[in-house]
Amino acid sequence: MTHYEDVEREASFVQNDRISRRSLLIGAGAAGLALASGAGFAGDMPGHRHEDHAPKSPDVLQAVNACVVAAQQCSAHCLVAFQEGDTTLADCAKKVNEMLPICKAFSYQLAANSPYVKPMSAVCMQACEDCEKECRVHEDKHVECKDCAEACAQVISAIKTLSA
Repeated sequence: MTHYEDVEREASFVQNDRISRRSLLIGAGAAGLALASGAGFAGDMPGHRHEDHAPKSPDVLQAVNACVVAAQQCSAHCLVAFQEGDTTLADCAKKVNEMLPICKAFSYQLAANSPYVKPMSAVCMQACEDCEKECRVHEDKHVECKDCAEACAQVISAIKTLSA
């Protein structure tokens, strides 16, 4: 068998072994139909109560999620400033980017009613205090820094209600 025949045979095998686009769409449609019919939803199970899964601190969760959005906007603004040669926001970017993953993790813990909420709240509050302090330095010149600082202040205030 020549090299060309080997390659052709292998290509034929691979092509015949693939799932067609049509088969994939039909399967996805069937799965979607099953989900839309309600089959297998936990809500259909006797004794299942969705309110048991609701976050115990929705106001804190809302504040943390708003802070994540403001921090992402502030971080993006800092990067644009860096591209333009302005490095005055370097410390701000550093604090925002230290705080951001902490708030994201804390948000998940709040949503999951995790036993880690209490210990993580102290870390999140400290990160937000540090970020707020640095963002306040730039709030007069950069609305993104001001928004981030205010969002951090909201998180700090909301976390204090957890302790009360």
